[in-house]
Amino acid sequence: MARARTSFVCQNCGAVAQRWQGRCESCSEWNSMIEEGGSAGIGAQAALGARKGRVFALEGLGVETSSPSRMEVGVAELDRVTGGGFVAGSVLLMAGEPGIGKSTLLIQTCARLAEQNHRVVYISGEEAVAQVRLRAQRLGLSSAPVELAAETSVEDVIATLSQGRTPSLVIIDSIQTMWTEKVESTPGTVTQVRASAQALIRYAKTTGATVILVGHVTKDGQVAGPRVVEHMVDAVLSFEGEGGHHFRILRALKNRFGPTDEIGVFEMTGLGLSEVANPSAMFLAGRDASAPGAAVFAGMEGARPVLVEVQALVAPTALGTPRRSVVGWDPSRLSMVLAVLEAHGGLKLGQYDVYLNIAGGLRVTEPAADLAAAAALVSSLSGALLPRTAVYFGEIGLSGSVRPVAHANARMKEAAKLGFTSAVAPLAKRGDGETAPLSVAGCEHISRLIADIAALGAQTRRVAEVRR
Repeated sequence: MARARTSFVCQNCGAVAQRWQGRCESCSEWNSMIEEGGSAGIGAQAALGARKGRVFALEGLGVETSSPSRMEVGVAELDRVTGGGFVAGSVLLMAGEPGIGKSTLLIQTCARLAEQNHRVVYISGEEAVAQVRLRAQRLGLSSAPVELAAETSVEDVIATLSQGRTPSLVIIDSIQTMWTEKVESTPGTVTQVRASAQALIRYAKTTGATVILVGHVTKDGQVAGPRVVEHMVDAVLSFEGEGGHHFRILRALKNRFGPTDEIGVFEMTGLGLSEVANPSAMFLAGRDASAPGAAVFAGMEGARPVLVEVQALVAPTALGTPRRSVVGWDPSRLSMVLAVLEAHGGLKLGQYDVYLNIAGGLRVTEPAADLAAAAALVSSLSGALLPRTAVYFGEIGLSGSVRPVAHANARMKEAAKLGFTSAVAPLAKRGDGETAPLSVAGCEHISRLIADIAALGAQTRRVAEVRR
């Protein structure tokens, strides 16, 4: 009898090796290689013999195609992120840290759709049915006709869903707990997650049901399991938030049927998650404009302009190596801005600890935040108070130049709604008859920003002397 072939699969990236290795050669992760049977793989089955392939029809690009039918949830922030609602037959992967509120959002979504006469099924692989019921009771949703079950076998789940009316929405919480008999591997391993996800995707595509897979995240915020699952699904949603803040951000990282990088903002309350219609006002609530080191950044999250406060603290260090601490922004981006301020602005920051924070817990990723971060750093270093009614946006280059960014008008329109009157940004070309919603103080080089803030610092000191 031939010996069954085995292989070793990395539980971090899904790489396959023929022998055990202490460190994965693909992702450099230590102790992540797990032995799995030779039959393990995507949809692995017993060999049934060779067969001839079938001929299928080919179509051209010019054929008219109607837009996919969508199922609106009734939660405006969720519908915005998904592009207008769930597409029939689509599969979404929702990831987030434990306790962030994924199950709360999903049970509220199920209740909304069930009240619209849709069949909704919630399959929990981590909690008992009684625990899901208790959560629904705390949220006041116990009367919603949502069907619950606690099961981990993919074959049993699909067989149960095939009975009766086809569900409009199926929640699988979570995909890491599912297992299938088609592969010989432990539940939670890369092979099981991949095979279970493929079986559920095949069910969604053949029946037209929308399936949401809940995924765990690793310590660095990445979706746990193989990256191939993210390529298999139609949309990847990330549910983010800081433990010390009461709001949550739902972000679309991938969406085959809508825009990406769109966000929805929710507030965690005693009755679950509630929508935030005006995120900018919430992020700027409680802003202290009487202290230096704070600049308002006019950013873009997808098609939505969002205003947030960038806070900086530059303090003398007592250590041999100064600290660089960042919350809500890219640390390498901060290092670049500090280098430009030293090389082209003449600032000496080598003897100072630098702390940067995006107030409210929002994570900013676009380069347009460079100018706001630089303004906050220079303000903290010089003690100058930045104008209360000014917003900042612009990308800083390594030469010290400030480059224009996209959607400048949309950023300024949002700022004007909240009472801001001026913007510090690079001057951009405008169309005929197009006017800026705010007065723009052109900033083409970082030295101009430093000079203007230095002048504000001198004015602040004179006012302080007069008061004394």
